[in-house]
This record gives sequence, C-alpha cells and structure tokens, in this order.
Amino acid sequence: MKVLKRSWLLPAALLGALVALPTLARAAAPTPTLVQDEEGGEEEEADDEDSVEEEDRWFAVVGGDVHTGTGAVLRGATVLANKGVIEEIGYDLTLPEDCEVLDATGYRVYPGLVAISVSSSIVKASGGAPAPDFDHVEHVPGGPGGSHAEPQEPPAPGAPGSWEREVLAELGVIGWSEPDPAYEVEPDVEGASKLEDSYDPFGWRLTLTLSTGITTVGNGSAAMKLRRDTVTDVVMNDKGFISLAYTDRSPTGKASLREKLESASKYLREYRIWQDRVRRNKDLEEPSTKGVDKNIVAVLTGETRAKFRANDREDLLEIARLAQEFGFRPVIDGCGEGWTVASELGRAGALAIVTPRMRSTKAENLVRAGGSSIENAAILHEHGVQVAVTPGNESIDLGGITGRDLLHLPIEAGFAVRGGLSNQAALEAITIVPARILGVDHRVGSLEVGKDCDLIVTDGDVLHYQTFVQYAVVAGRIAYDKQDELFFRHIRPRPEPEPEAAPADQADADEATDEAAEESADENDGEDGDDEDAEDDDSGDEDDDGGDEEEGGDEGDDGGEGDGDGR
Repeated sequence: MKVLKRSWLLPAALLGALVALPTLARAAAPTPTLVQDEEGGEEEEADDEDSVEEEDRWFAVVGGDVHTGTGAVLRGATVLANKGVIEEIGYDLTLPEDCEVLDATGYRVYPGLVAISVSSSIVKASGGAPAPDFDHVEHVPGGPGGSHAEPQEPPAPGAPGSWEREVLAELGVIGWSEPDPAYEVEPDVEGASKLEDSYDPFGWRLTLTLSTGITTVGNGSAAMKLRRDTVTDVVMNDKGFISLAYTDRSPTGKASLREKLESASKYLREYRIWQDRVRRNKDLEEPSTKGVDKNIVAVLTGETRAKFRANDREDLLEIARLAQEFGFRPVIDGCGEGWTVASELGRAGALAIVTPRMRSTKAENLVRAGGSSIENAAILHEHGVQVAVTPGNESIDLGGITGRDLLHLPIEAGFAVRGGLSNQAALEAITIVPARILGVDHRVGSLEVGKDCDLIVTDGDVLHYQTFVQYAVVAGRIAYDKQDELFFRHIRPRPEPEPEAAPADQADADEATDEAAEESADENDGEDGDDEDAEDDDSGDEDDDGGDEEEGGDEGDDGGEGDGDGR
C-alpha cells in the first residue's frame, strides 16, 4: 500500500510543477515596457540586450606600404577600422580622437595569412608541451615533445585540467605533459560552440603561429580566427567543405560516391521542376529526399566544397572528369602530379592545395611524365587552377626538421616562386585562395573596405626568408607584437623610439631664455657704467663753467695735506 501511495504522489508533484511553470515563466521573463509612439499609440520597447550596440572601437595603421592582396600597393597609406572591420584605406584620412594608432612607417602591411589546415594543438587546450624556459633550455633534452619528454598521467578527479597543467608546466611546477584526449574535438562537430569551448587563446603554439603572420586557420572543415582577446567569435565557418574519396584503390568507394551524386542530381532536377510548377498548382507534393545525401546536395548547389586527397595522375583525371560531369568545383589536396594534367584540372575549375617542396619520384616502369615538380604550382596556375600553398607539417614545434612546418609558410610559398609562380600568385596562395576554400573569403584574405581588419606588419617582403612579422592584428586588435614575446625579440630588435620633440624644444627654449637673460644683465651693467661716466663728465663741465666749491675745497685740502706731508 505504501508503494502504491508513492506511485501516486510522484505524478501529483509533477503535475503541480507543470501547472506552475507558466506562472514561473511569466514571473522570470522581463516585462516589456510600453512607450508612446508619435501617433499616440503604444508599442513594445525592445529588450535592452537587443537594443545595446557595440561601442565604436577605432583602430588605424598609418604610414606603411599597404599591399592589399588584390595587386594594389599604396605607399604610406592608412588603414582605418572600426569594431574590427575596415572602414577606409587611403591617404589623408581623418582619425577619430579615441582612435588607437599603430605607426607602420618604414614597414609593409599585408593581409593576414591563412593556413588551410593546422593541427588541433594550435587552437585547442590540449595540454601539449609548453614553450621551453629559455633560461634553462639545457635542462630540457629533446625539447618540447622530444625523445626525453616525460608524459604526465591523466588528471585525477578534482585535479587541474589539461589547460591548467599547461600553465603549471610553463611555470615549472610540473614537467612536460601529453595532450588530454578529453579535449580532442572531432572536426565535423555540429555548430561552432564546441570549437569555441575548446579554444585556447594563451597557447604558445598559437603565439608562434601569429609570429609567422597567420591570422586565420582551418581546423578540420572549420575556419577559425586566431584571437587573443576573447574565446568567442573565433569560428567563422564551421563547415567549409566535406572530405570525399574517389580513387582506384577503392572501387567500392568510387561506386558509392557516384551513386550518391546521381541521386542528389536527380533530386535537384525534380526539385527545380517542382518549384516551377508549384506556382500554378500549389497542391503538388515536394520531391522526396529519401536516400538523398544532404552533404552531396550542398556540394552540387555550391553551398560547400568537396575536398579530395589525391596525388596520382589517374586519380586526378578521374576527379576532374567527375566534377565536370556533375558540375561542381573540386578541391584537391596534394595534387602532386597535377602539373601533368593541369589543363584537365583547369577545365574542371579545380582548386589545388600543394606543397612545393614535396618530393616524389616517378615509377621506373612508367614512360609518361610523372612524379613531383617544383614547377607544379606555376603550371597549375597557368592553366587556371587556383593554388593554395601548405607546408609538409601542419603543426608548429621547436623540435624536428626546421623549415617544414607552419612557422615557414611564407618560405613554402617562396619555393613556389622559385618554380616559376609569380609573387602576386604566391601571396594569393597563402591569403585569398585558402580563404576561398574555407568559405571565408568575404571576410579575410585581402585588405578591402568591409572586410575584417586582419593584417600583419612586416619589416620586408613577406616571402623573403629574413623577414620578420613585427605586428599581427586580428579583428582590429594587436594580437602579436614581436617586442613583447620571448621567441624572436632578441633577433634584430626594433630601434627604440626617439624621445619626443616637445621636451627637447622646451630645453632649447629654456637655454635660450637663460642666455638672453645673461646678455640682458651684461647690457644693463654696461649701461650703468656709461651713466656713471656721463655723470663724471657733467661734473667736469660744471667745474669749467663756474667751479664747484666743494670740489675746490677738496682740492685745497689735498694740497694742504700735500704740503704737510712735504714738511
């Protein structure tokens, strides 16, 4: 009987709670305020949160040679931004009073570089190896992630998390630590919230990425902005492309993809016919989406791009012909032998992601052209293929092979120039083309009015191996300053700013005032002497005219004294 009574009490309590929910919701919800409109009616005032607008936040880069990324170069121009968006680019611009100004005189200004794909350790709080202590670097054999690194055990419940472990490691409290699998996020997560939740704006690898000029990265299929002032608004596009496979090494996969493309293409034809007929007869049923892959539909409609991984000539030809048949533009990652079928890839409107320093030899049993070529990027670009450049290693590490990771992305583009690619095309290969592949070229990749104020200030040509990034600006804020970081500030440090002219002028003015005062005093002394001489002259004149009794008496006294002395 007690059990039965409890079974009735629980639904009654739940029922009471459900009945009270509308009342509680009304009590918790903010009550809108009614205001009188101009005609005497009443209208609801918008919520305060919706009506609050972001305050103006002006930022300007002045005096630098602005390379817009579109081919134009403006010498000594100004880039003016507000709220992280470029407002004007030009000369003689009027800057607001509260504008933050970055003086780039003598330097070059480029759009922020875009890395098409990076390791998760750069943007996520993975607890990876921290930057070494430069004062005790000899005590860290092997460097970060080296052969002598000692991994840490997974944290116990209540112990510091992986991000906290990285901070403790940087402070020297604990040793090197391995990434925490709990922080790994799959590239195809739904929405941007999970990516932002795992974003780490304080990682040392992120700082090194900014130091090479990279301000936007691709993480999986998402495009992320490397911000250091916030953990929000870092994801610009959470699904820039989908990865597909179409290779002779997987005949089943080829057949499956072709079947999906045919099904999606048939659905789109039926849907267009239905759209045309539904205007006249609204009772028509919409075509069924059963068995239709929505991702493939997005590829065929141009909402997203299809990315393939291929290097062999045969696979590249198959992908190019498949794209021409179904009318989409493929992105081909690798494209090692693309130079041998560049014309076919150009007709398909393909975009290629290449590594100019990649080396692969042609099989000896083949007579045709094959293998890698340093001219690959130049030949592809000549045939209309848009080329994006990426290094062989998508991470940044202080160990390993120097010059093959993201730290040397501009150097990789420089090798493409060595193979015949123009400087402008090489700059586009690390700016606007990867941004286009990620689907964010409307925001980053070039310096244009209306785009995000993501730029870098360098002390030379961005493609030159001796060039250093002095500043990296992300969303209208300085995210990296070479002089404020430990990594490169000791190499060719910027000259100290000259003292302001005002104090020097004031000192000169004070010195001139003192000299003038001294000269005035000397002149006054001279005038006093002249006055005394003039008075003596006047006395002498009076003696000549009528004599002076007092002076005469003096002379008599003098004479008397003389006579007395003589006696």
